[in-house]
Amino acid sequence: MKTSNDRFRELRQLLRSYEVTGYVFDDTDDRSGAALSAYLRQAAIEPARAAEAAAEIDDLLETGLFNEEIADDVDLLPHIHPPHGKTVEGCLAVIGGHLRKFLAEPAAPSQMPPRTAWEWEERFPDLSQLLGSYFHQDFSMEYSSHREALDDYVSDASDSDLRQLAGEIQEFLILNESDKTLKESAMTLGLGILPPKGVRLRQWLADVREIVLHQARG
Repeated sequence: MKTSNDRFRELRQLLRSYEVTGYVFDDTDDRSGAALSAYLRQAAIEPARAAEAAAEIDDLLETGLFNEEIADDVDLLPHIHPPHGKTVEGCLAVIGGHLRKFLAEPAAPSQMPPRTAWEWEERFPDLSQLLGSYFHQDFSMEYSSHREALDDYVSDASDSDLRQLAGEIQEFLILNESDKTLKESAMTLGLGILPPKGVRLRQWLADVREIVLHQARG
């Protein structure tokens, strides 16, 4: 049985995708909107997530949105705004319907770049952690160089984390064919500073990949 703080863990992740719409519900029975479409593209990579989210929606609707038993769990969920004449329960039921359709006929993972900030962060969690936590706008207040920040990250990362990061960087570079989209996507993941002087962003990321791979190999 799930504990209080994670009873609707996957549903919470799904609803965070709705930030792209200002948490306004934009799905219909026949069409998934921007937020749910992003979630389903990510679920194509990890189908078990869709099954978990569907089960959590069923649990929530069966228990009752305003049941005191789950009040603390519901408080942790992002609040979506249903269209005029619709209810939150109705919106969740529509989401559940799309999840079941997806599970009945799973889609192949998309080869296209993510389309929302949520989707970028979900698809590249380790790279997002590196860029957003170590190369943010206040970088100079904590580190004297890019290598110092990278060494700090590497010192706390496991070999599996480093290999995961290296794989994400490789995919990230492939998906962003132009330097313009690469910069925009890196900023979406949290990059707040320029690469080292005289080094292009693409080359810097490739260099970071080689460094973390070398560290993972010991």
